[in-house]
Amino acid sequence: MYTGFFGLTSAPFSIAPNPDFMYLSPRHAEALAHLRFGLGEAGGFVLLTGEVGTGKTTVSRCLLQELDERAEVAFILNPTLSELELLAAICDELKIRYKKSDASLKMLGDKIKARLLKNHAAGKHTLLIIDEAQHLQPAVLEQLRLLTNLETNTRKLLQVILIGQPELQQLLKRNDLRQLAQRITARYHLLPLDLDEVKHYLKYRLQVAGCSRPVFTDSAIKRLYQLSGGIPRLVNLMADRALLGAYSQQQAMVNDKLVNLAAGEILPLSEQTQKAPLPRWFWPVMGVCAIVLGFSMALVLMPLLRSG
Repeated sequence: MYTGFFGLTSAPFSIAPNPDFMYLSPRHAEALAHLRFGLGEAGGFVLLTGEVGTGKTTVSRCLLQELDERAEVAFILNPTLSELELLAAICDELKIRYKKSDASLKMLGDKIKARLLKNHAAGKHTLLIIDEAQHLQPAVLEQLRLLTNLETNTRKLLQVILIGQPELQQLLKRNDLRQLAQRITARYHLLPLDLDEVKHYLKYRLQVAGCSRPVFTDSAIKRLYQLSGGIPRLVNLMADRALLGAYSQQQAMVNDKLVNLAAGEILPLSEQTQKAPLPRWFWPVMGVCAIVLGFSMALVLMPLLRSG
């Protein structure tokens, strides 16, 4: 709707995972480097955590783009599975044929291990990526650990990347999962963008969409950062809505007022209130008001105290 007004070829802040708009901030690049390092090691597990919307999936997609034909990848997006369902999902992803009527933990486990050995003999490596891994049950995680028991003298035949929210770190601290935790060869917690990174993020996505001129004022960028907390998904949602607001008002630049209006449509009221910065004059004025109020109360109370 607003693309023609701003000279854009496409919507720059869609939350769809379009690889053309993939922006790697320094911390995303660092997370990717940790994943590469973990996969290059002999261990079985790599851990990537971060808050909702920080770009964990973006990092995993970047990694997938780097893999060559020697890698066979199973990607599990819905980990709310039982042990049997997880093994069946892995078989489905790796295109391992099995009879559903005969499916059992042993049968599916044996088929997966046979594929791992076959891939290794062919010079391939097998990678399992599980998104939203904080939803995995401890028994399912233990089943994953058992799958990684198959190894040569130098490396595991199955490597697993667990991607999840911060609760995943707490889950892996359980005493009954300590064997799995000890097999994590690389871990990284992805933090939100800082103010400067949000500025570069906005500029990059606008340029990819065909607009090289500034569209957001400095105050708008700062407000976007404050309201989003630097979380890219929230930046996208509010920036998109702010552009629509600028178009409806025929404004060539997005200012902080338009960002506030966009946030009113996107964020819960509690978050708008908590994240809205107080003006610089607030505390000095409050201090003066407190002094005046105290003085006024003293004038009222003094005659009462004397008469008492």
